[in-house]
This record gives sequence, C-alpha cells and structure tokens, in this order.
Amino acid sequence: MSDSARDSARDSDEIAAFYARGLERDRLAAGQGALELARTRLVLERCLPAPPAVIADVGGGPGRYAIWLADRGYDVHLVDPIPLHIEQARTDAERAGVVLASAAVGDARLLRLPDASVDAVLLFGPLYHLPERADRLLALSEAARVCRSGGVIIAAAISRFASTLDGLRGGYLEDPAFASVVAQDLSDGRHRNPTRNPAYFTTAYFHRPEELAQECSAAGLTHEATLGVEGPAWLLSDLDARLADDRRLRVLFAALDALEAESTLLGVSAHLLAVARR
Repeated sequence: MSDSARDSARDSDEIAAFYARGLERDRLAAGQGALELARTRLVLERCLPAPPAVIADVGGGPGRYAIWLADRGYDVHLVDPIPLHIEQARTDAERAGVVLASAAVGDARLLRLPDASVDAVLLFGPLYHLPERADRLLALSEAARVCRSGGVIIAAAISRFASTLDGLRGGYLEDPAFASVVAQDLSDGRHRNPTRNPAYFTTAYFHRPEELAQECSAAGLTHEATLGVEGPAWLLSDLDARLADDRRLRVLFAALDALEAESTLLGVSAHLLAVARR
C-alpha cells in the first residue's frame, strides 16, 4: 500500500470512529447546531426545485435533512458512509411516519445512482471530510453525473477560520494542543485532531470561501453562489434565547439574510454553502 493510500485509510478510520460515537444525531438540536439547521433549511427552500423532485442527500448523516425533505413531499435517496447513521435514519424516518426512497451506506466518490437520475444533490459532509482536493473533485463530479441537466447541487464546507473563532469563543485556544491544531488549519486547511477529544472534531478540510467556486468549476459545475450559513451569529452567547423568541428570531434571520453573500464576511461563518448547477 502506498503512503497516500495508508494516509487515506487512516483518515477514513478516524472519521468513522468519531461518528460511531453517535453524536451527530442530536448535534443540530440546540445552540449553534439549531441555527445551522434552520438557516440551511431556509436556503434549501429557496434553491431546491418544488416537490416531488428527486433529491440525493449524499453524506446526509442520520437523516435530519432527508427526513424533513421527504416529509415535504420529496423523493429522497440518503447516502452516508457510516452504518450507524443509516440505521438511525431508518429508525427516525419510521418513527416520523416518513418514507425515504432509499437509505444506504455509500461513498460520495462512487455513488450507486444512475446517470441523470436526480433533480438535486446535497453534499453536506463530503467536502469537509475529504482532505485531498482530488477526492473532493471526485465527489462533486459524481454529484454532477447523477444530477439531471439544470439541476442544483448544494455543497457544505467548514470555514478555514472556524476553529480559530470557536477556540476564542470556547477558550480552547488556551490548550496548547488545540492551538497547534488551529495553526495547521490556518496554514493549509488540514484539520487533524491527535488528542481524541471529540470537542476538537475529527480529520477534515477547512475551506477558504473562494475555494468552493474554484472546486465547483474544476468539477464541471456552474457555481452560482457561496453563502454563509450562520454568519457571525454562531458566536453569540445567548443564541438559544434568540432562537426561542419569535421577534428576536426574525431580527436575527433578517440580518443573516442580508449578510449571507457578503464576500468580506463569508469566512466568519462556521459553515458555507456552495450553490452550483449541472
């Protein structure tokens, strides 16, 4: 096995071990996660074709978006590399009385879906868990292959600066081990966590905002926009209170809507969404 193949296998094992803890199922339930969920749903409502369109949710984890979309009348195929996530999605879909078109373990770089078989593809995970650019381009190319002409591809990324900002907010930068991780993030975007502390995340790639347009174009897609999901709001200390108050929530979302495409502020958002066309 070559050195690059060994590195790739090691990365995959570390990522799988991280998600095998089961933490992803409830990650979007409160705080920053709830903001990410709500804002992402708003973007999807604007960008996706109307139901009953066919959607491939690739890297869709335990199915939070897939189940929501299926409940709204979409025909959703969920793909994720973590068996636990697929099991959780099937259980949660059944509990919610929702039918997924399919839910299967799979790799974003080699999808078991026919050419031009879906109207939209979501890549919420693959781009930041594929440290090598060639692998990210493969995932985007596969999304293009399975998407019908004119279909939309929406890909999530983590900002290059997210760990620095999170370290300031949470005090993690006071830990020399985390500070070392952040220094590497800022240098080349390759996030590696040797501490095994789940608060410090797992192997990933953190994008500069402008990279998303470049990678979409390199994969043969037409890039339409890169949007900040949470903007600066994920750094607020009273986020749950704001989300629970209808008036304050409207004010918050109006501000984030106004800032979401502002190029000078994109890197402040923890997550970014690239919107592209086949």
